[in-house]
Amino acid sequence: MESSKPTQIVKGVVEAAVEKVGDALTPDVPGAPGSAPPPLKEPTTPHGPLPPKDEQGAPDTRTPTGAETGVPKIAKGQQGAYLTTANGARLRDTDHSLKAGPRGPVLLQDHHLREKITHFDHERIPERVVHARGAGAHGTFVAYGTAEEVTRAGFLKKGRETPVFVRFSTVLGSRGSADTVRDTRGFATKFYTDEGTFDLVANNIPVFFIQDAIKFPDVIHAGKPHPDREIPQAQSAHDTFWDFVSLHTEAQHHTMWNMSDRGIPRSYRTMEGFGVHTFRMVDEAGATVLVKFHWKPKLGVHSLTWEEAQLIGGIDPDYHRRDLYDAIEAGAFPEWELGIQVFPDTPEETFAGIDLLDPTKIVPEELAPVQPIGKLTLNKTPRNFFAETEQVAFHVGHLPPGIDVTNDPLLQGRLFSYVDTQLTRLGGPNFTQIPINRPHADVNDMLRDGFHQHAVHAGVAPYRPNSLDGGNPFPAGDREHAFVDTPVTVAEAPKVRAAPASFDDHYSQVRLFWQSMSPVEKEHIIRAYTFELGKCYHQAIKDRQLQCLANVDPVLCEQVAIGLGLPVPQPTVPFADVQPSPALSQVGREWPADGRMVGIVVDAQGDMNDVHEVRRAVFAAGMVPLLIAAHGGTVDGLPVQRTFATGRSVEFDAVLLAGAPAPAPDALPARDAKAGAAGSSTVDPRVLLLVEEAWRHAKVIGAWGAGAEVLNQAGVTGTPGVVTGGSGAEVLTEVQRLMAAHRVWERFPASVA
Repeated sequence: MESSKPTQIVKGVVEAAVEKVGDALTPDVPGAPGSAPPPLKEPTTPHGPLPPKDEQGAPDTRTPTGAETGVPKIAKGQQGAYLTTANGARLRDTDHSLKAGPRGPVLLQDHHLREKITHFDHERIPERVVHARGAGAHGTFVAYGTAEEVTRAGFLKKGRETPVFVRFSTVLGSRGSADTVRDTRGFATKFYTDEGTFDLVANNIPVFFIQDAIKFPDVIHAGKPHPDREIPQAQSAHDTFWDFVSLHTEAQHHTMWNMSDRGIPRSYRTMEGFGVHTFRMVDEAGATVLVKFHWKPKLGVHSLTWEEAQLIGGIDPDYHRRDLYDAIEAGAFPEWELGIQVFPDTPEETFAGIDLLDPTKIVPEELAPVQPIGKLTLNKTPRNFFAETEQVAFHVGHLPPGIDVTNDPLLQGRLFSYVDTQLTRLGGPNFTQIPINRPHADVNDMLRDGFHQHAVHAGVAPYRPNSLDGGNPFPAGDREHAFVDTPVTVAEAPKVRAAPASFDDHYSQVRLFWQSMSPVEKEHIIRAYTFELGKCYHQAIKDRQLQCLANVDPVLCEQVAIGLGLPVPQPTVPFADVQPSPALSQVGREWPADGRMVGIVVDAQGDMNDVHEVRRAVFAAGMVPLLIAAHGGTVDGLPVQRTFATGRSVEFDAVLLAGAPAPAPDALPARDAKAGAAGSSTVDPRVLLLVEEAWRHAKVIGAWGAGAEVLNQAGVTGTPGVVTGGSGAEVLTEVQRLMAAHRVWERFPASVA
């Protein structure tokens, strides 16, 4: 495997630090909350705001109409050394209200109290109806030039670098829900091109539940918590969801993806993205093709196990956003390639018999390969979550010249909905003037006034044509690279509420996805359907969904029915003859390990000689080592990041055992439930639990020296993916090799083919 650029960056930093001062200054483990360590006592000497952390970025300092200001990005933050009102008047005190005597009533004239409380009372804005729970990051996109022959879009010309902001999200949960729920993920990218902003609003699943936007309120109402009790939160394992998808069989394809491992990604960094819809690209001569967009993670597609997702939801509900930000801070910058599938723009708008306007269908990559057209790198975290991640506004109609929409009925509805929703969320029509949304192109739109108008428009004639403003603004033509709505011929037809006959096939691609899965992935899908339907109350809903599964595959239906204790229905439609698509499976390839977390269990009373070397080697490989010990502080001069009380297996991609620590003083069930019943074990029971969990989750485990005794007591010695050796370096080499496949699935032979 070829090392990626982020790995080389981290390795260079490590080698320089180690060469200079040895172990003392290996890179810090990411996660420090501020840019400087806090003093023990409250600071009293006035000074300006601390600078942002190295990994933090911010929107460009542009005017509301897109012009560069030249001022540093930090100028948008707070200024000066002293506390002030919102209008800049310095304040002596913000801890006491103005009263009529120390015990008297608060006076109405306390303008500072009123300003402070009033602003606090209005801090919140409505959360997004969908995709409320999200995390964002800044980065750059560099075009390969391979798309130049099919589009005139300037940002796709060879070598062109475009700043971007990306927001990842779940769909169903509220802002306070957990990251690791089973759900679809959003992958929205804002390209700040010099021809106008392009928003590629993607998901990590290439198909959608519905074929027509008019059903969008229905599917979201069905997926959201029940309106009477407002439960369950951020889950699809309930009656209303399965009632809807079992009645709207067009939803079965998306549902199958959601029940697969794609519904619980390991991280945003190991998640694919798909534009879902078919778009149209236009070249310089006006020729058109149809395309589908794909984001391919450089680290490969990787998911959590179901038990991991459940544990993490309680241990660290911010798991995905923490992983994203820690990786950027560590220099393991997340990377994706943007690719397109290209199809002829024919009047039928089909390819290989697949209707390209049906958002519940994919075109297998084996039929239309994904052609890479550029690379996205995320290298800066937000400086302020609300100002950037919460206020960023995407819209599928934000298109540059050279990219246009199609008649996909779901896409057509989104063109209305995205603008409409910002009017409430962001307080009016001027949401594009919020710094994170400001274009990096000249804006002369003739739009005026409205809530939160930041621009100070000149002139007296915001209309066309005019002579009072000298005719400005003028329409642009082809020479000025103006956007052109592609003149597609619309076939003569009656005005009807209907869908084409090609939209009626609701099962063939569901079967295609199932047949493309590896045996272990099929096991996970069976478990997911069994769990989700098992949480439903009404028998009729379970029976109806089983009928849908009977139309997909007899093995899938039978195994889920067994788990539910229900009879197996017979199919009502013939099974489609499909050719499996290996590109749909996550299993069977190898990937870099950039930014992976490696837990190293150490024994303060044992031999620490190898630990120093292994820790340096993990850093040098672009991964992050976390030392796990009986207590905090340091062990043999090395900082301890987790204790047996605070650490849990789900935090780590691999576990190394450098010792066999005896039960610590706090290994008491009364103090730490993880300690369980220690019994006669000579090893701390929480270490055994950590190893047992990592083993159950198919993670690589390595041990040397006394650490091998932990494997013996856990009963996992000699099983697939469990490595022992004479030294830490020897073990780490084999552990790294096995980590390239993400999991050791051969540890658990599947019962289905």
